[in-house]
Amino acid sequence: MNRPVALFVPCYVDQLAPDVGMASVRVLERAGCNVSYEPEQTCCGQPFLNMGEASAAAKLAEKHLRLFEGHETIVCPSGSCVATVRNRYTELEIGLEEPARTQRQNTFELGEFLVRELGTTSLGSRFEHRVAVLPSCHGLRDLGLGSPSELPGLSEPAPINELLDAVDGLIRVPSERDECCGFGGSFAVKFPEISARMGRARLQEWADAGAEYVTSTDVSCLLHLEGLRRREGFGPRPIHLAELLATGDDA
Repeated sequence: MNRPVALFVPCYVDQLAPDVGMASVRVLERAGCNVSYEPEQTCCGQPFLNMGEASAAAKLAEKHLRLFEGHETIVCPSGSCVATVRNRYTELEIGLEEPARTQRQNTFELGEFLVRELGTTSLGSRFEHRVAVLPSCHGLRDLGLGSPSELPGLSEPAPINELLDAVDGLIRVPSERDECCGFGGSFAVKFPEISARMGRARLQEWADAGAEYVTSTDVSCLLHLEGLRRREGFGPRPIHLAELLATGDDA
């Protein structure tokens, strides 16, 4: 296939979970992509948008679009960052004209790209564990990567579920809820008690279901859950979708 893909690595992934970025490269190459990386990329502006700092967010948004100019396909291991670029730059009135508009729409979350753009679910991955899924709030509700429970009429399949079901040895643990893990960016800073309580509830649900791991499309959510797991001493171990898909004999 040899499809050219530019890898968009969120700032917090670069600083706190670089293995997720490396795993994304392995997964994309395994899917037949030719991956490039722009080393000057930084933050997409999401934290500043969430805090109402439009001016700071706009500067980062403009830089992001400039750095990825000319790339037909951009893939990112973070649903929330993709949602920011694809949808929320409109709030800043940035990237509304061509070719920036097309660039924004051609920015994909990793699982979304594999399933909906490449038509790929099986990547030769092997992971013999019971795995629960945390649907990313941004991915689920901003990108349509599944059917949120508050909209029962929808039946959109979740790319992450299709990918996990193709992993050899993996048992996907069903979840009855698609509630937030409690991170929510600055929400976890402003309301730490509520944030922690929400996260503990999710960990308890998955632990009761016998999950050994929990996976998601967003590193930020997984970092939040890992901190709670270590502090509380229970719950499944978080692993990003890219890291899970990068498993296998040729990983």
